[in-house]
Amino acid sequence: MQKFKEEKYSNLLILLQGFIGVTTSSEKKRKFFEEQYKAWLYSSDGVVKAINEMVELIKNSKGNQPDIQHGKIAIGNIVLEMRKDMLGKTKLSSRDFEYTDVID
Repeated sequence: MQKFKEEKYSNLLILLQGFIGVTTSSEKKRKFFEEQYKAWLYSSDGVVKAINEMVELIKNSKGNQPDIQHGKIAIGNIVLEMRKDMLGKTKLSSRDFEYTDVID
């Protein structure tokens, strides 16, 4: 089960890039939401709640770009909850995770 979760969380992590910076992508967002529905079957309660908080942030933005800082925190919370689910505990916070935009 641990290997399965690692693979699934890895997929979600990559697809989260669809919500941030220059990597924003409608296609990645669609794929993320497809994976999010499946995540209800294996994710910890913390992961599900963190994803739900991000979805709520998106819904509340009503089609506009959500506040960047709130978005980064929401994504960091998802990653943190995945980490806790995989490792049991961590000393990191949601602010320790950050995507880096690579510009050619």
